[in-house]
Amino acid sequence: WDFLILFFCLPVVIFNEITKKRLLGDVSCRIVPFMEVSSLGVTTFSLCALGIDRFHAATSPQASARPIEQCQSIIAKLAVIWVGSMMLSVPEILLWQLAQDTSPVSGVVTEYCTMKPSSNLPESVYSLVLTYQNARMWWYFGCYFCLPILFTVSCQLVTRRISGTEKKTECRGTKHSQCESHLNCTIIGLTIIYGLCTTPENICNIVVAYMSPDMSKQTLDLLNLINQFFLFFKCSVTPVLLLCLCRPLGQAFMDCCCCCCEGCSPDTASSEGSADSKLKTEMSSSIFFDKPRESPPPLLALGTPC
Repeated sequence: WDFLILFFCLPVVIFNEITKKRLLGDVSCRIVPFMEVSSLGVTTFSLCALGIDRFHAATSPQASARPIEQCQSIIAKLAVIWVGSMMLSVPEILLWQLAQDTSPVSGVVTEYCTMKPSSNLPESVYSLVLTYQNARMWWYFGCYFCLPILFTVSCQLVTRRISGTEKKTECRGTKHSQCESHLNCTIIGLTIIYGLCTTPENICNIVVAYMSPDMSKQTLDLLNLINQFFLFFKCSVTPVLLLCLCRPLGQAFMDCCCCCCEGCSPDTASSEGSADSKLKTEMSSSIFFDKPRESPPPLLALGTPC
């Protein structure tokens, strides 16, 4: 979803800032906010799912005896996160529309997106969209900011408390403890990046909600541009941070990139074979790619591949 935001929304915003014309017209005014809010929902519910996964891993009586989650179950969870986020963002499509304004200085007609429901909507739908517009600021703040941060912090505190109790009663494997700590640091890092990038938007929303009559259109446009910049920054940094913190995933990504760059020529068969064998070793010993072993010792599986 971060890739979709950078691939579609970023060019539209840059084009609008340079030419003062809206690329794709009214369609982009509706689709861009829809994708941006959906991105917040995907990140929010993904962080909540990861927090639950870490909690289950900490409360599991025996990590090695946990069953390996089926691929269908993982896909179902991802579908719930993505479809749920898009369903919650549907009002954004009905809330925005294209407007035009003439600059008093240059006389150039500029196009911009305004948050105003269309009067052509049915009365029941119009009232629902208007209610969403009035509650949009607090919905943003509560669901897309407070929920993931509080959820992640709560799960981390409970997990650390349970892990500390277990360490006093039994001595767990060093590798198991390191992997568990590494996963927790990954989730904390993703949450910190998300919180830092969404804080300016929530502050701007609160300021605009209570001080918009006293602010000029140029100031409002600047605040909106700053909010979008932090959103694009989050979408750019999150995949890089995930690949850096998640070593097996980063190694697999680098192996795939090297394989694509070198091609499939015969002289690179040996190097590809070694890369594949190294990748298989990483995957077999990694908690991110759970695979059962036929001989002991059993694999220490933490949580689910989600």
